[in-house]
Amino acid sequence: MQAFLNIHPDVQAALAAGKPVVALESTIISHGMPYPQNVDTALHVEAVIRERGAVPATIAIMDGQLKVGLTEAEITRLGQAGLSVIKCSRRDMPFVLAAGKLGATTVAGTMIIAAMAGIRVFATGGIGGVHRGAETSFDVSADLQELAHTNVAVVCAGAKSILDIGLTREYLETQGVPVIGYGTDDLPAFYTQTSGYVVDYRLDSAADIAKALNIKWNMGLHGGVVVANPIPAEYAMPQETIDAAIETALREMAEQGVQGKESTPFLLARVAELTGGNSLAANIQLVLNNARLGADIAVALG
Repeated sequence: MQAFLNIHPDVQAALAAGKPVVALESTIISHGMPYPQNVDTALHVEAVIRERGAVPATIAIMDGQLKVGLTEAEITRLGQAGLSVIKCSRRDMPFVLAAGKLGATTVAGTMIIAAMAGIRVFATGGIGGVHRGAETSFDVSADLQELAHTNVAVVCAGAKSILDIGLTREYLETQGVPVIGYGTDDLPAFYTQTSGYVVDYRLDSAADIAKALNIKWNMGLHGGVVVANPIPAEYAMPQETIDAAIETALREMAEQGVQGKESTPFLLARVAELTGGNSLAANIQLVLNNARLGADIAVALG
């Protein structure tokens, strides 16, 4: 493991000193947003985490190494390469490493590498989950299995609204993954503050969340935790606008035969087009909001 793990000196120093570190994924850079918004957002997210007293560690696969903490030049390289970068979950990582190719880590991939490095808090946009129609396609994100096994708290704006949130919620319950609502009883749905599904526990402070995380892991209860942090009200989108865009994007995806790990990037990009870019602006704001809470939890855990 150590032979492939390349931890940025700033991140390594923070970990060695017991200082708070927040992991960040890289798929959101390569596949989640167009250039240059992707690079600008990634750098802004890192700055927000530093402002809150934690050290950011953006994670990716580069030049045959698992990189924990990227330079501005490396983030720019990922952003400019865009969709040509390979999306890396658990199954993909050894092959991308072996080939020396550029890989962007999904939620699952980021959790794995963060855990290897000793990072316990990870801030992202939204988790993957059970896709609509999964009862016939069996399309279930590997993020859910990783949450069941890997000791990392994932701060997110809930499950992506393109998913079947009810089935995603059931899957998490079956796997024993706690879903915490930060200041909310209702599980947020990425672009919207509510989904109609309740969380397991509502906690209203980063300190309360950190306390629960410490107890869970000190008890030897392995697995991750979903910390669902609603998008700020001023950036939330009308439910009917998002639902209409998603239905159109899903129909087009089926007509074009898009499937597998290309599904989510296709849907997010199409929804952004159909909403006149409003969903991209919302996406950026919810990621920044999650970075703030992730940093606060990491500081409290410290």
